[in-house]
Amino acid sequence: MTSQPFPQRIGIVMLTALGDAVHVLPVVNALKRHAPSAHITWIAQPAAAALVRGHPAVDDIIVFERASGWRAFVDARHTLGTRQFDAVLLLQPYLKAALLASFASARMKIGTDRSRAADLSWLATSTRLPARPLGHMQDQFLEFVEFLGVAAGPLMWNLGPWPGEPVVHLPLLADATRPLASIVVATSKAEKDWLPERWAEVSDALVESYGLQPVLVGGRSSRELAAERIIMERARHRPLSALGSGVRPLVGILDRSALVLSPDTGPLHMSVALGRPTISLIGYADPRRTGPYRRYHDLMIDAFHDPGEVGAVTNERRHDRMQRITVRDVLARVDIWKERYESLPKS
Repeated sequence: MTSQPFPQRIGIVMLTALGDAVHVLPVVNALKRHAPSAHITWIAQPAAAALVRGHPAVDDIIVFERASGWRAFVDARHTLGTRQFDAVLLLQPYLKAALLASFASARMKIGTDRSRAADLSWLATSTRLPARPLGHMQDQFLEFVEFLGVAAGPLMWNLGPWPGEPVVHLPLLADATRPLASIVVATSKAEKDWLPERWAEVSDALVESYGLQPVLVGGRSSRELAAERIIMERARHRPLSALGSGVRPLVGILDRSALVLSPDTGPLHMSVALGRPTISLIGYADPRRTGPYRRYHDLMIDAFHDPGEVGAVTNERRHDRMQRITVRDVLARVDIWKERYESLPKS
């Protein structure tokens, strides 16, 4: 960064994906730690906005209501036209986010280099990060902090639950006498989902062999509800279901869990940020880019790579890989959890 004064009014453009929103938290925490008086505004779609609303490092949220169609862009242009930023960080290098960044008035708009920016989104930025090979998304976001001359570490997510945050009581969990094992039943892409009948087998084993109380978590999309129905029909011990509990209550459930089992989706990254042991099932995307960040790799199941495969981190997508993961694979990771993590305090 040049010798210009450190920006005091900072806009963050990260619209979607709960997992990516989790990865932005160390960015806003580092910026606030470096400049406590800086005012940070986050432009986000409703789900991501719900996750970070109330975060102590986020001063303001502009909600982009994408479901409103073209009207959402008109409203966003009007809202952003009333703001003046010193710096806008385009953390999501895609067309939709780039359009919103282009509406903002800022002395400096920072984005990724052209090789990592999709949809010509680099055109919306005046300054770009130096080119680097692909790596984990968390590291890519931290490059923005580095570019501004700010120390990223110590990495802090502070996902919550926060002091003073209203506690949402879920009656179905009130009487749980066993440690919780949260199962994330589905994702936003069918290619990343695991087979629900296998989740049913794992759920029974968690009860019978490990003394855990399975609880199904996620939203209430048609695929999630279909997975819930199959699991409930096939499991000998019906798990609890907290589908549709909401984003912030989900933080509380994951924080209470002794173990989380999840495909590659937002709650995976939420549980890792909370320091909860997480078994991740990954086959659609390269886990070195989208998998658990720095933690619980001994609990990860990598179905993306073939045995012995090496090479650079890639954005390639691979279909039909999740079905390679067996119940035995998952329970082998539960054994590792029991040996290494069950008795450890929360990290």
